[in-house]
Amino acid sequence: MSKVCLLRITMQAERFLKGVKTYATQNAKEYGENGGGKALIDNFTAAFGDVFDKSLHEITDILEAGNVNIGGIDFVIVPTHEAYDVEIPEINAVYTHMLGHDCHSIVAGAGHADAIISQLKGYIARGFDLILTSHYTPEDLKDAQTKIDYLENLKNVASDCKNGVEFKERVKNEYPDYAGENYLDMTAGMFFEN
Repeated sequence: MSKVCLLRITMQAERFLKGVKTYATQNAKEYGENGGGKALIDNFTAAFGDVFDKSLHEITDILEAGNVNIGGIDFVIVPTHEAYDVEIPEINAVYTHMLGHDCHSIVAGAGHADAIISQLKGYIARGFDLILTSHYTPEDLKDAQTKIDYLENLKNVASDCKNGVEFKERVKNEYPDYAGENYLDMTAGMFFEN
């Protein structure tokens, strides 16, 4: 099943789950309604037309930073630039949007790489047993270190390249088994304008 189909099914789930609460931070709500998330939805709508369901879940509850108990489970909400991370103390886990120790990530330049590295180093320093993400299988701190190493190398490769084409080819050669070439395309476009 394609990712577009999964996104469509997820978005349509609201029709089948009437009355179920939907949680988000204010910045995540803003991201989906007016920010980068809206831009993605607009682009999918332009690419796929009416077959793409562009509706968003209605946010019923705005989460604030800090501790919250939902369904008898304690969570710690940690706001991020685009949305939020969720710590789950009972299982010593953290949820974040993306990691993927053996796939490319969308990296919007060296500063963004540094921000991700800092976040991952924080997970390592805190000793989380489990890292959960929207786009990958459960991972651990060894995987976080693998991603840190990848991001550091990505910055080094970018500093040695003249353009996005050269950058992409070098990264593909260094990580031939990595998935997510479309993410590498986006990263190349953000590191280099050409």
